[in-house]
Amino acid sequence: LFADIAGRRIEYRPIPGPAERRPIVLLHEGLGSTTLWRDFPDRLARRLGRPALVYSRFGYGGSDGLDGPRTARFMHEEALDVLPALLDRLGIVRPLLVGHSDGASIALIHAADAGRRVEGVVLMAPHVMVEPVCVESIGRIARTYETGDLRARLARHHARVDDAFRGWADIWLDPAFRDWSIEEEAGRLAAPALLIQGLDDEYGTLDQLDAIEARAKG
Repeated sequence: LFADIAGRRIEYRPIPGPAERRPIVLLHEGLGSTTLWRDFPDRLARRLGRPALVYSRFGYGGSDGLDGPRTARFMHEEALDVLPALLDRLGIVRPLLVGHSDGASIALIHAADAGRRVEGVVLMAPHVMVEPVCVESIGRIARTYETGDLRARLARHHARVDDAFRGWADIWLDPAFRDWSIEEEAGRLAAPALLIQGLDDEYGTLDQLDAIEARAKG
């Protein structure tokens, strides 16, 4: 399905559930899409007995492409402009936000600064600062994007695969992005929060969770 947001199309998939329960809204990682979640949203919705929504941000999946190079505020734009418009368009109120990586950072920013109530946030491998390990890992994968099979594998899930990959990699590798931080936003996070970090995650460390825990009020 597609929703019109300011004249542009966003791909989304609703997962049915009890209408009286607050919905789960899932926000994908930096190379994700509705289909790359695979069956995780469906299993989560069944386990919690809630309806759910998955969607592809602009440049990803079947959504319309990027309208220009991303800036250092691309996650704020998603959290404070696009996500509220999509929730209003679909009539979703006070969701439980479940975000992964970039999607977790977007969920945090939305919960902290959008001025809208959320039931809670589940932040899986969130970024609140740029760590050297993340830049190094993205640099390695960017060097192989054109020469290996990654582009072809991603193209199965993204109609505009260069928007998806280059839009993500280029901004994270931009030297101007090294000072990016949402630690102040974490200090305004008052919603209940579940923080999850993989010990072997090549894009981030437990320092990200420690920074949120030290500041969040939820």
